[in-house]
Amino acid sequence: MKHRLTFVLLIALTVAAPVAAQQSSDVQAAVALFQQVRTVPNIVYVRANGWEGKLDIYAQRGQSPTPTVIFIHGGGWVQGTKEGSVLTVLPYIAMGYSVVNVEYRLANVSLAPAAIEDCRCALRWVVAHAKEYNLDPDRLIVAGASAGGHLALTTGMVPASAGFDRFCLVPGEPRVAAIVNFFGITDVADLLDGPNKKPFPESWPYTVQWLGNQPNRADVAKAASPLTYVRAGVPPVISIHGDQDPLVPYNHSVRLQEALQKAGVAHELVTVPGGGHGGFPPAQWLRAYAAIQTFLTAHVPGTKPPSSAGK
Repeated sequence: MKHRLTFVLLIALTVAAPVAAQQSSDVQAAVALFQQVRTVPNIVYVRANGWEGKLDIYAQRGQSPTPTVIFIHGGGWVQGTKEGSVLTVLPYIAMGYSVVNVEYRLANVSLAPAAIEDCRCALRWVVAHAKEYNLDPDRLIVAGASAGGHLALTTGMVPASAGFDRFCLVPGEPRVAAIVNFFGITDVADLLDGPNKKPFPESWPYTVQWLGNQPNRADVAKAASPLTYVRAGVPPVISIHGDQDPLVPYNHSVRLQEALQKAGVAHELVTVPGGGHGGFPPAQWLRAYAAIQTFLTAHVPGTKPPSSAGK
């Protein structure tokens, strides 16, 4: 399993390299990896403002329902696509998880908190349709990076009473087993008008673009912040963050860690020394995914340990 995961990570980290540059055995292994999953693309899970939200499913083949990662792409809530995240989900497939790769409304379609609403609807959709795709609704992990990390946190942490689920067609209160957060924003208000706000052009403009000129945008920013929802009973959270991140302050993950500790929630922070906003050295990516695998094994019931995953 360790060898396979290492190989998969190296593929994901060398996405810009031409296929011809890869050894034929590596290409065959990559093909074999995707052959072990049933791929169902572009399923419509929600309709809003004349827009259709779609998701792709990579379901592990087998008889038993599998633990599933709902993956949410980054891009500052203003850019990015699920298609652009295909290589990012490979490590989870290699670990034996099924994956649901989700798109959501960007700021040019709908301002905040539309992205949160969509991801909450995607979670509900997965629960409702789990049996059709051999997914286990009791072992759902939400994962993402940057803005996707923020959305993974809100998707897994906010209660239905927060009001983000009112446009979803599926009733009930879905439950997430764990959250994987790569350098996600935990305090939206901090980037909008807090201590970490910087003057343009040094600032990260995505926060302003996502919130727009809504008259209540300060309230929206607070309601959209994962730190608002930390409480006893939220899912276990593992965060990965470079301590020199120039876009999302490392302090966001530190504060989340402290809040989870106070609430008695299982948590872990993997710090990448000298790391920026992603772009970590391969060894640090390997370290991060090894920590993720160990964390999920400990906190998601029935998940295979690293030594036996993939067998």
